[in-house]
Amino acid sequence: MEVCPDCGMLLQYELPHMDRPARFFCPACPYVCNLENRIKMKRRQPLVKKQMDPVISTEDMDNASTAEVPCPACGYREAAYYQVQIRSADEPMTTFYKCKNKLCGNNWRED
Repeated sequence: MEVCPDCGMLLQYELPHMDRPARFFCPACPYVCNLENRIKMKRRQPLVKKQMDPVISTEDMDNASTAEVPCPACGYREAAYYQVQIRSADEPMTTFYKCKNKLCGNNWRED
């Protein structure tokens, strides 16, 4: 995949024609790059994982509503919860839980 150095558009490939060599051209500006010889160039760009802010902070979760739901890890009968619409609007909301037992703190969800 090649990008136009002038405008940043994705370059398109054009097959050789008559005495013109194969080339990359930009559909948005006059940039053209003729491919005289068949040199393959590879350039790897490492992907940098971006840090994401949590949707709900630990403090928010400590102050969240509670429900009598048994923890699957320890069996404690109280958990903080919040609901988020993570799928399409016609699907039910997903409920995220955090066990209120100070020794457990297990997180789980119900779709």
